[in-house]
Amino acid sequence: MPNYRERMCRLFLQFYLLILFFSHNNCQNANAFSHHSFHMEEVTIPQIQSEFQAGRLNSTSLVQFYLHHIKKLNPQLHAVIEVNPDALLLAEKADAGRVSAGGVLLGSLHGIPVLVKDNIASKDKLNTTAGSFALLGSKVPRDAGVVSKLRKAGAIILGKASLSEWANFRSFNAPDGWSGREGQPKNPYVFTTDVCGSSTGSAVGVSANMVAVSLGTETDGSILCPSSLNSVVGIKPTVGLTSRAGVIPISHTQDTVGPICRTVTDAVYLLDEIVGYDVYDHKATRSAAQFIPKGGYKQFLKTGGLQGKRLGIVRNPNLSPASAVAISFEKHLATMRKKGATLVENHIFSNFLNLGGDAEEIVLGYEFKHDLKIYLSGLLQSPVRTLADIISFNKQHPKEEKLSEYGQERFLQSQNTSGLKAQPYKKALKIDRMLTKTGIEKVLKSYKLHALVSMNLQISSVLAIAGYPGISVPAGYDTKGVPFGIIFGGGRGSETTLIEIAYAFEQATKVRKVPSLSTQRNY
Repeated sequence: MPNYRERMCRLFLQFYLLILFFSHNNCQNANAFSHHSFHMEEVTIPQIQSEFQAGRLNSTSLVQFYLHHIKKLNPQLHAVIEVNPDALLLAEKADAGRVSAGGVLLGSLHGIPVLVKDNIASKDKLNTTAGSFALLGSKVPRDAGVVSKLRKAGAIILGKASLSEWANFRSFNAPDGWSGREGQPKNPYVFTTDVCGSSTGSAVGVSANMVAVSLGTETDGSILCPSSLNSVVGIKPTVGLTSRAGVIPISHTQDTVGPICRTVTDAVYLLDEIVGYDVYDHKATRSAAQFIPKGGYKQFLKTGGLQGKRLGIVRNPNLSPASAVAISFEKHLATMRKKGATLVENHIFSNFLNLGGDAEEIVLGYEFKHDLKIYLSGLLQSPVRTLADIISFNKQHPKEEKLSEYGQERFLQSQNTSGLKAQPYKKALKIDRMLTKTGIEKVLKSYKLHALVSMNLQISSVLAIAGYPGISVPAGYDTKGVPFGIIFGGGRGSETTLIEIAYAFEQATKVRKVPSLSTQRNY
């Protein structure tokens, strides 16, 4: 056994080597920022890991870069509610772990900063509030299931992204993205246009290069819509493929958690790390686990992924053929044909999307009150414990929560529901399930389609009601510079096919442009 002096010498040597490593890498990183061969804007996970491996970049410098961009841009964009005060410490630990392990990584996200939407719990110094002052100071019992998986993969939780307050389920009148705690986010391309919600900050933060990658949540359109309008990639997974445990809920029938990133590749890297079984979301994650491919989703990043695919075209009948969106759609359809896809067109693809009436809204209203009570009861500490408490809080703090401007009608409607055994709920849920079987399932099967394709949000609601996956990919910009996306949607568990299609489309078109406000390369 080595004596005390030998042990001290070894500890001193290890400490000295770490100092040399960080000093060397910080110099390397300073040079990397200024070299044209490697810029931090638009950098992808594979590129970051390659730079880590080569010793030209470390997590500390990467986090410093993003913290700088947040400080610079967030006063305008309002994409980030809170920055993790331990972000730099976590980055230093990631760097030290990389050195001590001889370059062996915890996972594909080792040392990668991630923003998570502020309705996804993290048991650290960050709040989890759904953007509302009502939950400020609440204490969660544990990390959300997806956050726990991120940490195991080596990711650094950089902070909490802003969102439409209560995931856009408080009011019918509040603008997309607004929350009491952060205010109104802005679209990084055109400040005066819509940012869409509710995963607004997750999309804006990634698009404006305030972070590498982010997580959002969707009940209906909340990943696909902000991704589309902020020119980024969003994957809405099959319900249950990712755990909802520790996520402030709206609906156990429709809620899902997914990546929002700048590229399909990054989104798939993130998806690979957050899917899978979670004991705290036992039923849903166990059921969906059958769809997770052996070897993960990265193997489906194929440039020839459109070859042999049958795609059903879903058109917006109200869209002018002369609009930039319509012209781009036709151009992209031609590209898909050229890349080997068979495009199938039938008016029924658009007609069935309008079925269902008010059934979805009824289901969400009943489930929100029920599911929220379960979430709030599990908190270690909370100023509110029921939906009634939150309604009362808003009345007591009308200025902070802009109650007179935006109201809380959805809260009040949900509060008036009478439980999941009530006949109106059962009837509405039955209608939604029938819509799934007579709508999207029937169409996919009858026409032997691999996926549906539409511009912007034509198919988002039917995918939401069914609990089926969709991917939004940047598709263009209108005459004012406002982005729009193309959405590919498929049947339950069809992520592998959708990834092939989305990646092949992205590589064939490469539409995304960097917002002009985030192009300063050095600091």
